[in-house]
Amino acid sequence: MDITSRTVLMVGGTSGIGLELARRFRAAGSTVVIGGRRAQRLAELASEGFGTVEIDVTDPASVTRARDAVLAGHPDLDVVVTMSGVLLIEDLRDPAHFETATTTIETNLYGTIRVLDAFTPHLIGRGAGTFVTVSSGIGFLPFPPMPTYAASKAAVHAYSEALRAQLDGTGVDVVELVPPLVTTTPEQEQQMPQALRVNDFADEVIELLAAEPTPPEALVKGVLRHRWAERDGTYADLVAQRSQALSMLPGR
Repeated sequence: MDITSRTVLMVGGTSGIGLELARRFRAAGSTVVIGGRRAQRLAELASEGFGTVEIDVTDPASVTRARDAVLAGHPDLDVVVTMSGVLLIEDLRDPAHFETATTTIETNLYGTIRVLDAFTPHLIGRGAGTFVTVSSGIGFLPFPPMPTYAASKAAVHAYSEALRAQLDGTGVDVVELVPPLVTTTPEQEQQMPQALRVNDFADEVIELLAAEPTPPEALVKGVLRHRWAERDGTYADLVAQRSQALSMLPGR
């Protein structure tokens, strides 16, 4: 994947790993449009030289407006990254968790599908382009305090596989980015020293995207034990270890 002369839409790229990857694409020579909900944050990013567009992936009309605005200004758009997501804790013993589950699915899964649907006809019409979906290591190795997040990311993985199969022969590639736990602030680095630093993560991702051929799953080293836990026979032990984090739930 040539990242030096692409036109990239990074949906959900106003902070964190999305913003770091947006900066890497731009530094390599690509034109980057960042999509997000916060107008003030988008204005700040525009002052850095990014293109910006307001988009709420939970609102079909917002996704349609964003698509039309982006394609009007960038008819050569050829990379769409679906980065939007929420990471929420749930106590499954409390029926009130269902509201959290609904929010998670609406954003992480339906939001991803809405963005893909919006731009699929454009990329097919060009006969070339790339979708980058974003799942998670938690989609392969659940983190019990975040059950619906894990389910939503497992669904994004399955959907990405099906999308890749259905777009075969159209010239449109589908790359699934699978992040592990990544820290994006100094405070997070102190709290989670075992996590991957965002700069290191971005370095690996760009290297994977630039590989020939680009792998269908962009797996940084820090996520390999999650991705292959079942194959390696470590799944049950790792889930048991991660279940200790249930102590963060009230009353545990």
